[in-house]
Amino acid sequence: MNFETIVFYVFAALTVFASLRVITARNPVHAVLFLVLAFISSSGIWILLEAEFLAISLVLVYVGAVMVLFLFVVMMLDINMVRLREGFWRWLPFGAVLAGLMAFEMAWVLSSSKAFAGKAAVKHGADYSNTKELGRLIYTEYVFPFEIAAVILLVAMVAAIALTSRRRKDAKSQVIHEQISVKKADRLRLIKMSPEIHARENVDSTAEVAR
Repeated sequence: MNFETIVFYVFAALTVFASLRVITARNPVHAVLFLVLAFISSSGIWILLEAEFLAISLVLVYVGAVMVLFLFVVMMLDINMVRLREGFWRWLPFGAVLAGLMAFEMAWVLSSSKAFAGKAAVKHGADYSNTKELGRLIYTEYVFPFEIAAVILLVAMVAAIALTSRRRKDAKSQVIHEQISVKKADRLRLIKMSPEIHARENVDSTAEVAR
């Protein structure tokens, strides 16, 4: 067993442990932190597979942005853990069956003789660029699936914005064309007051200030 194999088993054990703690931790903040650990250990496995770009993207995008956002949201929400765990034992059999099915599928794929046929790991030189190779494949052989995925993500983003930006009665927004076309008569009104009323108001205000 060489050093690379030992490092792989260490990262794999950390990933499995962190994944289990994500679903078993009682504190949601701890669950998010364990998910960060799972992402970091997964990026270590990708580095061993010479997928440096994917490993860095996982750390920068998910750990550095998405999971930090999740962590702030979880910390700001007042989550009732008692109510959240009410249906845990009711859905436990279904979850166990689903997890067993997924484990069986992964074991079946890994034990198949065709899974690794002719897929031996290729060692590249020091001048090999994983980012360059990934970009070449995306923008040549897989350019149409890449563009279709981009359009689908754009439609999903627009739909999410349209669903969340509902116009409420108490919401205030600017109407640009009304602000531009406003006139002095619409905003200003001159009132003519008699001198007696004006003097009486001044006396009342002076007495109020003196008190």
